[in-house]
Amino acid sequence: MIDYTKDLDFYLKKLFSINRSITGDANRQTLKILQDIIPLNILEYKSGEKVYDWTIPDEWNARDAWIKNSKGEKVIDFKKSNLHLVSYSIPLHKKNIKLNELKSNLHFLQNLPSAIPYRTSYYNKNWGFCLSYNDFKKFFNDDDEEYEIFIDTEFKKGSLSSGELLIPGKTKQEYLISCYICHPSMANDSLSGILVSAFLAKELLKNQSQLEHSYRFIFVPETIGAIAYCANNEKAMKQIKNGLVITTCGGGYGKYGYKQSWQKENCINTMVEDVFVENNIDFITYPFDIHGSDERQYSSQGFRINCASITKDKYYEYKEYHTSLDNLDFVKANVLNQTLNLYLQLINKMDKNIYFKNLYPNCEVMLSKYDLYPKTGGAQLPGVKVSALDIILYSLFYMDGNTSLYEISKKISVSIEVLFANIKDLIEKNIIVRI
Repeated sequence: MIDYTKDLDFYLKKLFSINRSITGDANRQTLKILQDIIPLNILEYKSGEKVYDWTIPDEWNARDAWIKNSKGEKVIDFKKSNLHLVSYSIPLHKKNIKLNELKSNLHFLQNLPSAIPYRTSYYNKNWGFCLSYNDFKKFFNDDDEEYEIFIDTEFKKGSLSSGELLIPGKTKQEYLISCYICHPSMANDSLSGILVSAFLAKELLKNQSQLEHSYRFIFVPETIGAIAYCANNEKAMKQIKNGLVITTCGGGYGKYGYKQSWQKENCINTMVEDVFVENNIDFITYPFDIHGSDERQYSSQGFRINCASITKDKYYEYKEYHTSLDNLDFVKANVLNQTLNLYLQLINKMDKNIYFKNLYPNCEVMLSKYDLYPKTGGAQLPGVKVSALDIILYSLFYMDGNTSLYEISKKISVSIEVLFANIKDLIEKNIIVRI
């Protein structure tokens, strides 16, 4: 088990309060910090670029925002929490605004009175402030009170920033690993996914010489970023069959679970379940649905990538979701480290899921010629678990170029790791060939 707990704690605190959105300098700042962990390539997609049915929006940056009461006191201050400002709010400066005029632009949650909600207005030119219900009752309780509003934001023809890291393995067959970077001041959604992805990539780079597959890591703003990436990398993305969308995987209270890929029978789902079982983790299974994260882009008709997600307090499932309560008290580095290890175990299985073809399909191979058969015959006994010889014989029986190692492992009831270790002689002796 690897231990990045201290590093994860450091970057949780460093990245938490950055005012990320779907575009802007805060996203670039986040990606540049991630470059301290992995050699991330920062991509820029220009505002106005058509990406399928969407258009890259103007870049948005926020400098300041507040509401003052008639005494000149700031009752809402963006600099105290960037969640106070609705993301993509237009610039505005107005004085002498009555509460009735202001109220429709104030967002709060009566059921979570201490929480500041997270709200956006990406594709609708508007403005707004978010605050706790407690503060609403405290500062906005007089219909005759007048307020001053100030929002210092900028829209410009800039670009949408994303991060990419390609880790080549022994073949060009790729897995996709994606996370989203567009949420500010929320630790489980989406900072947990950002950090688990970054340290997962760091660990794969350390063991790159042993990788059977290649890995495409992308760090994108949710929805529009994934769409932009697919549009600009369509050929490569259409070659990918499986992937992981890493998000909401560090919550401190709820159970582990996973969201299945769009094809329930796909092996990536069974592999996730194997990892949970091997670690004695009681888990929740969430069937695929069209809501969620960027799996709905990658699984769309043009791509059909089967993407699964391991979660710990999954989005929509915890009361702190999309509020200021999704903070550094809710997410802990040791939980992220545990999730990171689960993902590494999953990738270890995924990486070994290879297709081989038996080069001697007509009757069985004479294993003794290759020193792969016991020197003394007739010693097999009933009730003995699958032996190394059994694994070799069954592998040769099933390796038709269309049956994966994972499928074979399930047929003969051994782990894919054990199966992979026992067929290395078949590879070296040129009895089987990788497809």
